[in-house]
Amino acid sequence: MSNPITIENLTTNEKIELMEKLWADLSASPDYSPPAWHGEELTRRKNAVEEGLETYTDWDKAKEEIRKEIS
Repeated sequence: MSNPITIENLTTNEKIELMEKLWADLSASPDYSPPAWHGEELTRRKNAVEEGLETYTDWDKAKEEIRKEIS
């Protein structure tokens, strides 16, 4: 008999893959709607950019910066 797989035994990459699959499944469900705070946070961020308090970073550049930080 095989041992059950537990979250604690997954690698970081496996955990991320699992989260991505869960999110894809959940967000595709017709009865799912995001919580109100998601919209509120998007509005807050948009306003911060418009007020010059925050800026956007190109996704490829952001990934490169993250890779540098964690290596």
